[in-house]
Parts: sequence; C-alpha cells; structure tokens
Amino acid sequence: MSRWSWILTRLRRQIWFRAVLISLCGVLLATLSGVAGRFVPNVVDHDLGQDAVGTILQILASSMLAVTTFSLTAMVTAYGSATQLATPRATQLLREDPASQNALSTFLGAFVFSIVGIIGLQTGLYGAEGRVVLFAGTLLLVAIVVVTLLRWIVHITAFGRMSDVIDRVEDAACRAMADFARDRWRGALPAVPVPDGAQPVLGHDVAYIHHIDMPALAKLAERDGLIVHLAVAPGSLVHPARPLMHVEGAVSDETRDALIGTMTLGRHRTFDHDPRLGLIALSEIASRALAPATNDPGTAIEVLNALLRVFLQLAEQRDGTRTVPSVDRLRRIHMPCPDMEELVGDAFDPILREGTSEAEVSIRLTKTLKAIADAIPQARPSARRQAERLADAVARNGQDALVRDRFAVLHASLWPAEAAR
Repeated sequence: MSRWSWILTRLRRQIWFRAVLISLCGVLLATLSGVAGRFVPNVVDHDLGQDAVGTILQILASSMLAVTTFSLTAMVTAYGSATQLATPRATQLLREDPASQNALSTFLGAFVFSIVGIIGLQTGLYGAEGRVVLFAGTLLLVAIVVVTLLRWIVHITAFGRMSDVIDRVEDAACRAMADFARDRWRGALPAVPVPDGAQPVLGHDVAYIHHIDMPALAKLAERDGLIVHLAVAPGSLVHPARPLMHVEGAVSDETRDALIGTMTLGRHRTFDHDPRLGLIALSEIASRALAPATNDPGTAIEVLNALLRVFLQLAEQRDGTRTVPSVDRLRRIHMPCPDMEELVGDAFDPILREGTSEAEVSIRLTKTLKAIADAIPQARPSARRQAERLADAVARNGQDALVRDRFAVLHASLWPAEAAR
C-alpha cells in the first residue's frame, strides 16, 4: 500500500470525515431543493404552505440536536469505560466504529439540513414547487433518521462493553496477523547482516512507525542504485539515535530526506500493519482482569481464546519462507520482522505473571500454548518455554496441593519430557 492510499484509508475512519461528508450532503439537499423545484411539474396542490414544511423542520432540528448530543455522550462514556475496564489501546478501535460514526453523522446531517431548510424558508428561497421538493426530501430524511435511530439503539446496548472490546481488539489483531502471515516482509527480502560500509539513516523525531511506503522506497533505491536495509518495522519506536535504515551506496542529503519521508510516524501505535499491538492489547485486558482489584478470571479465559484465534492466522503459512519479492525492484530492500519469541512473549508474559494464582486460568493457558505449538511448528519452542515457566510458577505460588497435582498431571500429558529433546 502506498502512503497516499494508507492516508486515505486512515482518513475514512475518522469520525469527523463522515460527519462533514453527510453534513455537506444535507446542505446540498436543502439548497438545491429550490433549484430542483423549477423542474417539478405543476401537478401538486400549491396549498402546501411554508408553515407546513417549516414546522416539521423545526421539530427535526430541535430533536436531532438533542439526539446528537446524547449519542456523543454515549460514545464518550463507552470510551471511558473501555479505558478503565479493558485497555486504553482499544479506544482507537471504538472511535473508528462505523456504526456509531454513521449514526452520529446522520443525526448531525439531519440537523444541518433542517437549519438550512429553515433559513431558506425564512428568506423566501423556495417557491411553491421548491417547498414540495423540500417536503419530499424532509420525509425521506425522517425515514432515514428513524431507521438509523433504531439501529443505533440496538448497537449502543453492547457498544463499549467488555465482550465488545475484546471482539474489536481480536478482529484488529486477526487482520494484522493475517496480513503478517501473507507476507512478513511487506514484499521485500528478509533482513540480512548489515555490511560494514552501509550508511545509517537517522530520523529526527521520537515516535512510532505507522507505515512504510514500500513502493516509494523501492523507486528511490532503484533510481540511485541503493541497497536498503530497514532497521525498523511498523510499530517500532524510533528516536534520533536509532537508525531507521542502513543504505549501501552513495546517499545525498536530498536522497536521505526522501528516504526518511517514505515513513509515516505518530506518537501512538496503531493496529494497522502491527501484529504485536493486537497481542499486547489483548494481554493487557487479561492482565487487568486478573488484578486483585478486579479478580475476573472469566475475562482472562475469553482473552486466551481470542489469542489462540489470532495465532491460528499464522497456521496457513507454517514455514514462513516466502522470500521472493512480488516486485523486482523490492529486491533492493531488506526488512526485519518480529520473530515468534517476541509474538509469544507479547501475548502471554503478562497473563503468566498475573494468572498463575488462578487454577482455571493456568489450565487454559497451558492448553492454549499446546494448541499453538501443535498448529504452528515454528512457534513450538517458544510455546514450550512459556509452558515450562508456567509450570514452575504454579509449583511455587502456594496453591492448594490438589490444584498443583492436577496441573502437574495435565502439564505432563500435554508437554511430555521426551518432546523437549
């Protein structure tokens, strides 16, 4: 994906984008009703007075303002609930929810349409035929608002609840992991040891990598005959002392700035193209649920189920050996990617730290690790190490002897000693 395509994708997810777009549609509909009235045949009773349409528009304007305020309050409340009960990382997914954006934008657009229509009526913008067109548009808008309101009532009952947050984070993590499984190196070659003569290219900001424009980077490398060794991937934190890449070949100041410009940075991580953030967010939800103040092992078990589904996105490409770039010029780029040890650690380290005192969580955790090891061969060593750490922690945490014995039998059946050799 090029940089502009990625920016457009991100732009469409912003709540203000749909609100502005639908509000403009409302303004155009109300404004053009007077013009469209000239083309309406004179077959409608012109006794449809100015007050008939104006009264409906006044009711619509006042009610839509109240509904918009209520909807915005409900959305902000859901954001706060997700931050306190789940993880702050989930709020960006709630803000990008299309159902809530459509509802808020529709209510705001109806309010703007009503205001513009009232102004047009008071200033004499509409003739008799124009009021007929405006009346028809108002009835259509009322129908749209009623349908949207009914859908919004159904949606708001679950919006921002724990199960809803877990599902949203899981879906975002699955999309990023599936993208990672299809091509771990974004079309380029895997990372190799950087030659001694390669020049480091340093950035200027302290921020996270959001996106790397691989097509633009490949064009620069091909134009100047460069070999680029990327030192970062989406989700990496960069600072002025950390190289963004190492380059083989002569690099001018202009080329250096262009190379840096292929990377989009931000202060906060995003789920797009970053498989680790989804795992981290899910593990944070489970860790908070297992805290003594919350003590909710059921939520932790749901998160473990979600983590298993995320990791199974890697099962379709078990070997992970796609090393042939999809475009010839991408052969000039080498890119690192997270290894399995990092992915497994991001997902299960916090749960292992907090959940060994809960017998049901420990049992589900070792079963989840076993399922990952069976489905993804390259994850088996990392999963086994996590399982051994879990067994040691359960043996030390002072649980009831019956619980320890039960877990020891389960662990021995799932992770036989001979499998380690």
